[in-house]
Amino acid sequence: MDGFIFAGWVVRIPAIKEQTGASASALGLALLGVSAGAVITMMLTGRLCRRYGTHRVTVVCAALLSLSVALPPLTHSAAALGAVLLVFGAAYGSLNVAFNSAAVDLVGVLRRPIMPSFHAAFSLGGMIGAGLGGLVAENLSPTRHLLGLTAIGLLVTALAGRTLLHIRPPTPSEHTPHTQPPPASDHPPQQKSAPRRPGTRTRGLVITFGLIALCTAYGEGALADWSALHLEHDLDATPGVAAAGYSCFALAMTIGRLTGTRLLERLGQTRTLVGGGTTAALGMLLGALAPSVWATLIGFMITGLGLANLFPIAVERAGRLAGPDGVAVASTLGYGGMLLGPPAIGFMADWFSLSAALTSVAALAATAAAIALLTRRSTAD
Repeated sequence: MDGFIFAGWVVRIPAIKEQTGASASALGLALLGVSAGAVITMMLTGRLCRRYGTHRVTVVCAALLSLSVALPPLTHSAAALGAVLLVFGAAYGSLNVAFNSAAVDLVGVLRRPIMPSFHAAFSLGGMIGAGLGGLVAENLSPTRHLLGLTAIGLLVTALAGRTLLHIRPPTPSEHTPHTQPPPASDHPPQQKSAPRRPGTRTRGLVITFGLIALCTAYGEGALADWSALHLEHDLDATPGVAAAGYSCFALAMTIGRLTGTRLLERLGQTRTLVGGGTTAALGMLLGALAPSVWATLIGFMITGLGLANLFPIAVERAGRLAGPDGVAVASTLGYGGMLLGPPAIGFMADWFSLSAALTSVAALAATAAAIALLTRRSTAD
């Protein structure tokens, strides 16, 4: 549901841009509202999860996200758009902290690196949402489209919420003794003592994984916010084909995350992170600089495969080290990447070109790979 709603908003950005009459830089500042709202509320959500439980907070935030997605089509200026996106971002960020915290609890109980599988559901929703958005983009107004997403979101929240509210999430006392990661080349068994070392070293590791999340989220946000505009304005694609750009990216993310558990069990954390970051960097160079629509779509898919498992690994490891607060810290840093991304790419697009601006995604993906490689010894013990 989360991915479906977010993608439905993303594919209507060109139409909302035209409706508000915003320039590329003004749109970038307005899009800043999504990440700003998320960053502002994430740390608070971590505390709410500890007090009220991850399942309750997840249900409330899902309802708020469903309602807030209907607001952007009601705006007619970049300033008003930025204001409603602040609300949308707050609900979106809070929901991500809540259900990622719940997922960390389940990973601890199951003792397998299955976090990428949970994130595959987000990517699958994004693929479906973007594909549906591309089909209706030329025949349905943004207002009707996004109101439809509100109805679907509330229905899913009601159905899933009945289960979540009747099942008590695992408590730390239930799964802490079992939180050692699965056998992998860079995950030796002594990791089980990490939760009992909440000092400077643990905070440093949480921040390290947060930086990887930042580099990854910058790329995800860039493809979400700018892929349709790049295809439509730079390569003269139709609105339907332009919407397919994010759909291809989301499809590749889904495939990459569905295979993420096996990759982690076979390759280990460091090689998965380094390989993913390198693949994403190469793919984004193709996606940003290719002169044809089809080559660009292939580049977006390669980028999606590369980025697929970086954010789930970073969030799960931070949550394993520090619980919901660790998830909140890593998510805050991660969405800080989205906070920087929209305005940075918007200004670079005005100064140079959108194609050149998108190469910054490749640079940060390579940075994530470098961080994982340089800190492999610290994060593996």
